[in-house]
Amino acid sequence: MKELKLKYGCNPNQKQARIFSKDGELPIKILNGSAGYINLLDALNSWQLVKELKTATGLAAAASFKHVSPAGAAVAVPLSKSLKKAYFIDDVNLSDIATAYVRARGADRMSSYGDFVALSDECDEITAKILSCEVSDGIIAPSYSKEALEILKNKRKGNYLIIQIDENYIPNEIEKKEVYGITFEQQRNNIKICEELLNNIPTKNKILPDSAKRDLIISLIILKYTQSNSVCYVKDGQAIGIGAGQQSRIHCTRLAGNKANAWFLRQSPKVFNLPFKQGIKRADKDNAIDAYISDDYMDMLCDGSWKNIFTEKPYPFTRDEKKEWLKNLKGVSLGSDAFFPFGDNIESAKKSGVSYIAQTGGSIRDDNVIETCDKYNIVMTFTEIRLFHH
Repeated sequence: MKELKLKYGCNPNQKQARIFSKDGELPIKILNGSAGYINLLDALNSWQLVKELKTATGLAAAASFKHVSPAGAAVAVPLSKSLKKAYFIDDVNLSDIATAYVRARGADRMSSYGDFVALSDECDEITAKILSCEVSDGIIAPSYSKEALEILKNKRKGNYLIIQIDENYIPNEIEKKEVYGITFEQQRNNIKICEELLNNIPTKNKILPDSAKRDLIISLIILKYTQSNSVCYVKDGQAIGIGAGQQSRIHCTRLAGNKANAWFLRQSPKVFNLPFKQGIKRADKDNAIDAYISDDYMDMLCDGSWKNIFTEKPYPFTRDEKKEWLKNLKGVSLGSDAFFPFGDNIESAKKSGVSYIAQTGGSIRDDNVIETCDKYNIVMTFTEIRLFHH
């Protein structure tokens, strides 16, 4: 197949839409459902991300994409009991690829609602069963087990989009796109993200554990496929906060940090002990938890909507309690797709447990950024590469 007609473009009024290959066959097959323009942008961007994560770490990888940026991405690092509970899979025996997807989906469950899934390895039955419980638009993977395919074909009333990609496909070195009738052309961003990029450490603390190296590499690979400006927080092999598409880097850092904090607050005893009513849907639980750990909980109390979710009124999660719990968030790795121009980014990152940083370097205020890292004993590397993605 050299051409695939689509439902429409980015919006329903953009009726004429297709993808096609000028050289050879398309590297994808639609096994189920009907592909949309944004679906395929998510699919092809997310596939590149998980393929590169797998190559760099040797671990199965997964991503949860929304609007051409990852809501989450991860590799198959075993889950703790608290994370299993936070991700609603307490008693499930997970395969490697299922572990990677559960982690990717768990990074930011609110943003992952209606995601596009990418898997580096074959989608197996347990991963398909987990996906069957989530609100998701589609999936891309190199292959599917017979059982997994049967499960996924029944999702969304039989309309779940299932894409199989040729994992051996190599795109052209030069990529093109049109904007306002003008063709843009550039070399693909083929830079390899590896440990050598972490060798330039200008901070006083130069101790970078292997786990931090892995997490920094993961953060940089995620940023390579995230709309810029972008910042990514990673812990234990998974993104825990991604700030994408912001005009100001400090806003990226704060946005990603707030998501990282929310991820950790979801693992607190206060959240685990919430008295949910029987039969509450997973998405409604996510919304309620998000409100509970934010300032929106007071609105829930005032309008009485808590009665639809909980068997009794939960005690508020006070600001002091949240601050105390967040003191336990440590050892987080942070990547930035370009240099930090001010030390305020470090101040913000420290509040979310960041101990290790990889950023481009080269700002006229590098001295101030290094000094701020030294104040908190943070290890920072200058990668000397920029990872803008547009």
